Amino acid sequence: MMTVEEALQILKEKGYKYTGKREEIIRICAEEKRYLTAKEIMERIKELYPGLSFDTVYRNISTFVELGILEQTELDGEGRFRLACSTDGHHHHHLICTECGRTSSLSACPMSLLSALPEDFQVTGHKFEVYGTCKECMSS
Repeated sequence: MMTVEEALQILKEKGYKYTGKREEIIRICAEEKRYLTAKEIMERIKELYPGLSFDTVYRNISTFVELGILEQTELDGEGRFRLACSTDGHHHHHLICTECGRTSSLSACPMSLLSALPEDFQVTGHKFEVYGTCKECMSS
């Protein structure tokens, strides 16, 4: 999992100035091992910054996704965000609980099973997520 310090370093390297609000958005995402909605992030940050607008929070979230600090997925038609798993670019995929949003990594990549790709097509990326219910949510 990426650390808050690594995330802030990426911001600095890309020419974005440090602000306490940006650090707090990153900290909120770092504390959770699940995807959060922008609304959930907003509810948590407004405790410290009551005057902060949703637009400002969402713009920062979008910037963090572009910079690879946050990963994004969609559940129930709503964008959800979590701190990127690592800074080393290690390729992996997630199991995502549709009840609580918790995630865990898959150790294998399903692309290795695809032998039917045409030779005249070059894959430049892919995304694979498995949705279900985690053990904690099934037992509650």
